Amino acid sequence: MSRKGQHFLVDSNIVGRIADWAELSSVDRVLEIGPGNGALTEALSKRAGHVVAIEVDPSLALALKDRFPNVSIQRADALKVPFPPFNKVVSNLPYQISTSITLRLMRTHFDLAVLMYQKEFAERLFARPHHEGYGRLSALAGYFFEGAIIEKVPRSAFRPMPHVDSAVVRLSPRRGREAEDEDHFVEMVGALFNQRRKSIRRSLASHIPGAALVRLDGPLLDRRPEELGARELAELSNSIIRAAQAEVPV
Repeated sequence: MSRKGQHFLVDSNIVGRIADWAELSSVDRVLEIGPGNGALTEALSKRAGHVVAIEVDPSLALALKDRFPNVSIQRADALKVPFPPFNKVVSNLPYQISTSITLRLMRTHFDLAVLMYQKEFAERLFARPHHEGYGRLSALAGYFFEGAIIEKVPRSAFRPMPHVDSAVVRLSPRRGREAEDEDHFVEMVGALFNQRRKSIRRSLASHIPGAALVRLDGPLLDRRPEELGARELAELSNSIIRAAQAEVPV
């Protein structure tokens, strides 16, 4: 395990399948976050035109430097540096940065992502309204991504062995997204799920001007955030923007 608590994938069959699911060719520029000991990096280098791997651990980054001719190693914290140009991202993500990286990818342009997560995290990512685990992450993922869990990975596939199983997911940006202002949408979803047991109407009362709230109407306001899917939340965001922009009668 690295100094950052990373568990290394040692099952070569799973490594190969992850790389294959990315459908790589010589025209692809791949981003890998947390390459670790380079098992997945090697598989990617054989399939892609170029790989940029961001590794925060200095000793791991040094060990990977110049190991593969078409791989660039960037020693940095992937949460703090700009992403290099890429069109696909393939990574066995360190568990502790899964949420932050996923949220960042939601606002990044790419063609395809194949990512390894803790199994519980992957299940939350694809949770749906009214189901256990559905929350801010699920709602945002449902809006920004299309995808699915494509393989469950046992903890025995890693060294050192973690306490939990993992899962591989495949994601692509969802087309035709409905929110008119995605910054507002993301902020609204976060605010609503911070008060997920309250009705939408009660939650909004402390976040938007009273006059705008009066102009809002519809059945969505009397439901809870955990009952709304991504499209309904986008509709709500658009309604709030229009209500705020509308001229309020004197």
